[in-house]
Amino acid sequence: MTKKEKRTVHTLLDEYGRTYAEDAGIRLRDTPQPLYRLLVLSCLLSAPIRAGTAVSAARALSAAGLRDPRRMADATWQQRVDALGEGGYRRYDESTATRLGDGARLLLDTYGGDVRELRREADGDVYRLTRLLRRIPGLGPVGAAIFLREVQGVWPETAPYIDAKVVQGAGRVDLPKDPDRLARMVSEPQLTPFTAALVRCALDKGVAARVREHAHV
Repeated sequence: MTKKEKRTVHTLLDEYGRTYAEDAGIRLRDTPQPLYRLLVLSCLLSAPIRAGTAVSAARALSAAGLRDPRRMADATWQQRVDALGEGGYRRYDESTATRLGDGARLLLDTYGGDVRELRREADGDVYRLTRLLRRIPGLGPVGAAIFLREVQGVWPETAPYIDAKVVQGAGRVDLPKDPDRLARMVSEPQLTPFTAALVRCALDKGVAARVREHAHV
């Protein structure tokens, strides 16, 4: 790495290396509840809405007790709508409430409510895992990518997961756009916060500008 690239990576990790799971209060581990909460967060983030609003909605759903597929499925549609509204997620609250209920029931019926069963079924094949994730209502390709970016720290077979949004962010802060080169710029434990920081650059030109400014100091 050049000195400028090292400064850029340091700034990304130090200033913006928070995962979206961390923002939502999820202590991500390879256990059912945090993985399900990440799945819900990924669904919320995949809508064309501000990331901060999606994070707030995820927190509101958790505060309402909807932290696992059983509780999500057993909640009424109106309870899910109300929780989303508490988090400010109003534009898509009704359709999202329906999808969250449908997704919870699919997980219960097909995987016993345990997101780890998707991992076991994929058997180390990230492409197969992506297809399985996309079957969940409301997730789709964008949501599946978000989930895989965030989960790579606890599901190492998915790493390095560097998708188009991460590459877009890298381009905005003058880092290489080659996924392999990006992955080699950080240690394995730093990969998830690094990709999260680059996504923030892709979503917010102001963040990217501040990172570039620090890199020139």
